Amino acid sequence: MIINTTEVQAINSFSRLESLKEVYGTIWMLFPILILVLGITIGVLVIVWLERTISASIQQRIGPEYAGPLGILQALADGTKLLFKENLIPSRGDTYLFSIGPSIAVISILLSYLVIPFSSHLVLADLSIGVFLWIAISSIAPIGLLMSGYGSNNKYSFLGGLRAAAQSISYEIPLTLCVLSISLLSNSSSTVDIVEAQSKYGFWGWNLWRQPIGFIVFIISSLAECERLPFDLPEAEEELVAGYQTEYSGIKFGLFYVASYLNLLISSLFVTVLYLGGWNLSIPYIFISEFFEINQVGGVFGTTIGIFITLAKTFLFLFISITTRWTLPRLRMDQLLNLGWKFLLPISLGNLLLTTSSQLLSL
Repeated sequence: MIINTTEVQAINSFSRLESLKEVYGTIWMLFPILILVLGITIGVLVIVWLERTISASIQQRIGPEYAGPLGILQALADGTKLLFKENLIPSRGDTYLFSIGPSIAVISILLSYLVIPFSSHLVLADLSIGVFLWIAISSIAPIGLLMSGYGSNNKYSFLGGLRAAAQSISYEIPLTLCVLSISLLSNSSSTVDIVEAQSKYGFWGWNLWRQPIGFIVFIISSLAECERLPFDLPEAEEELVAGYQTEYSGIKFGLFYVASYLNLLISSLFVTVLYLGGWNLSIPYIFISEFFEINQVGGVFGTTIGIFITLAKTFLFLFISITTRWTLPRLRMDQLLNLGWKFLLPISLGNLLLTTSSQLLSL
């Protein structure tokens, strides 16, 4: 059988073209993920700088000022320093659990960013169970902390891991009930649908006004989930040295540090999405009626405006979280558990029953 040379060349060129298409498709699939990771990294660096600057202002002292203009490169310098530090492993600890714990904590939080809508058409995965996917994935992070505490072969570390698990279980239940109330109001568990449901009535359509009790419970529970003061019992330095991260050094210690700020950022983004209208500007008609139409702007400009509005609302809540850290004293462990089980759980359950009743009556 004689094969024409031209046909062979055509087949080869076709196979090359198909290979190039596959490579291009893979790159195009990974590109949004890389952009999101880059944006999250920059966001964490900004949050670290903001926290140091705001805390310095609250305590009337000088904050970071030498690394870059206004000290904005201080967090990057600290991260570079941790990269080159020696990575120590306890001789009698469980090496596998000790090494994999920080990775589980970071990866479980990073996956939660998949369902965050930064603008009307800017979300990696618009899932019908978006908010509950976040709750399910965030429940994995305390397992990493418990593994780290157990693998360190240190009583302080193990106690910190146990506290992290107990705290997470105590406050995830009220948090879930608040999210369920929002899903009932919006008739959807998709983050995009929840934001669009709030856009119908502008500023007064925010779930903040329709769910004020749920909003307060959600804020308290999210601060406890992030282990921020006054809820940082798993790493209370007066009692547990540094909790589950006592034995860590180098980049593994840096991963815990990054995980705490990633968790704070994702919680602030979900407050924006669930209660503050997401990417919508939401200016009431009575103030600037013609400017209200900016929500309907499409294209690159509309997406950019949506991202800016989302981040502005997010950093407003971050400012409140940072100020709270340097204002309130730390709770005792029994006070923390009492607040979660005896107060927030009944209040969130009652809020859910009220929301369900109002939805049934409106049918």
